[in-house]
Amino acid sequence: MLLDTWLIFRRESLLRLRAPLAVAIDTAYPLLYVFLFGPLMTQFVKHTPGFPPGSMWTIFTPAMMMQAAVNAGCFVGMGLLVDYRAGVVERFRVTPSSVAAQLMGRVFAVTLKVVLVAGVIVAFCVAVFGLRPSPVHVLVSFGVVALFAVTVASCSYAVALRLKNEHSVAALINAVLLPLLLLSGTLVPITKVLAPGWLYLLSRLNPVSYIMDAARASFRGDLGLTSFGPGLAVLLTLTTLSVWWGVRTFNREDV
Repeated sequence: MLLDTWLIFRRESLLRLRAPLAVAIDTAYPLLYVFLFGPLMTQFVKHTPGFPPGSMWTIFTPAMMMQAAVNAGCFVGMGLLVDYRAGVVERFRVTPSSVAAQLMGRVFAVTLKVVLVAGVIVAFCVAVFGLRPSPVHVLVSFGVVALFAVTVASCSYAVALRLKNEHSVAALINAVLLPLLLLSGTLVPITKVLAPGWLYLLSRLNPVSYIMDAARASFRGDLGLTSFGPGLAVLLTLTTLSVWWGVRTFNREDV
């Protein structure tokens, strides 16, 4: 299985390297948020009570890393549909390679791309805005972002194979993605002090909120049970379920 996963991972990674414009756009998108929106938040965070601990950049940088995982992972199922219609998926299914490898090779290629983009975001904040995070804490936050990328990509592939229609996939993902992102507090954290009670309650019903809290906590070095622990538990649960769903869909779909 490891060899099968590696072969599919290499194929998917090479395909992405052959589209440098797409890679550049995926990298530039969060950097534009950091460069054009981040400085506006600096004074706001400094003088407004209710924000999570740490500086503005320890709040905003991990959020942009998480957004990079969403941007890179949500629509990868559209590329799978291209392979599906070209017969590539069917050819893989008649080989001895395992179904799990066919999914995880693709998912790991997406995850590598997300981690590289996250590294660029951190390097940009260090070089331009003077961020000085702990390397160990950055690595832990990379782990959170990587697991989240695995979750998102696995769900995207499963949805694509279920629906087999690009327009339906895009419509469903957009319908689910927007409220999840808004209620996770990506741009502005949703806390009891900052948000109305009803909005805070809705955010606590969103599992992505706990993962966002874990990403921010790990980035600032808070690895305790207050924010990081619950977020990590939610993340591991969602990752396990999404991978199981993806493998099950690959295995049971008559492609």
